Amino acid sequence: MTARVRWGLAAALLVLLADQGSKWWVLEVLHLPAVGQVPVLPVFSLTFVRNQGVTFGLLNGFGDWGPLLLAGVALAVVVVLGVWLRRAESVAVALSLGAIAGGAVGNVIDRLRFGWVVDFLHAHAFGWSWYVFNVADAAIVCGVGVLVLDGFRRKPAAAPPGLQPPGLRQ
Repeated sequence: MTARVRWGLAAALLVLLADQGSKWWVLEVLHLPAVGQVPVLPVFSLTFVRNQGVTFGLLNGFGDWGPLLLAGVALAVVVVLGVWLRRAESVAVALSLGAIAGGAVGNVIDRLRFGWVVDFLHAHAFGWSWYVFNVADAAIVCGVGVLVLDGFRRKPAAAPPGLQPPGLRQ
């Protein structure tokens, strides 16, 4: 196992533990479902939401099979991320893949346990409100963002000599 794979697995485990630990805290210690909302800052609250869809509540109309269907798709994505992780060329890519996988597994655990995902982080200001999300969602979005930035940073690989356009042959 390469160092990059170990970094990716460590990131996945860290995200999974932070996600599940924070959800346990808002459910069992803060009792956020009963409280509803706890203002933390003028622009940030802990607000309890049962998310039956995917990130930001999308795709929530699958009925009783929804949690199992979405969990299955997420686990398939985690398998693909694992293959990609084995081929990761940088620590940044490995950490990003691990963050995405850890977040996906964290939300799968909620779907299988509750039939929905625990969301509770709520940013808002001046009458504007962002979607309520969780640590897993944040890790997924940040991981994808780093992968996109990494894609812009990379130079395209050179095509084999026989496939280069005539003007580029040397």
